Amino acid sequence: MNDKYKIIQTITDFVKGGDESNLDLLNKVLHDDFRLTNNGFMETDGVTIINKKKYISNVKKGIFGGHPRTMTIENIDESTTIAIVKLKLQSLDSHFISYNSLVLNSENKWQIIANLAVVEKIVK
Repeated sequence: MNDKYKIIQTITDFVKGGDESNLDLLNKVLHDDFRLTNNGFMETDGVTIINKKKYISNVKKGIFGGHPRTMTIENIDESTTIAIVKLKLQSLDSHFISYNSLVLNSENKWQIIANLAVVEKIVK
């Protein structure tokens, strides 16, 4: 399997893990040093940074995830052991622009180490 395919699979598993609240899948694809960064997170002022433990906890509690989204990969920029992926995600009530940084771990598996996201609620 080539790296681009492995990167796409990692991103797909990340989105699927969130949509399905699949903690095992999320634990597999998120690096131990994972951080979610958002400016204006959930309609709050300023920058919010959430680590892997808190992110997984929020998925478990139903604060994040649990809703199907369509995913479009806009761009993949890969360089040996790091990659950046830009995604567009759409759900019934929100749309997301998400920049994901990935690293190739010591087991030769791609993991997401950072997610920089903009989430906008759809006004109906």
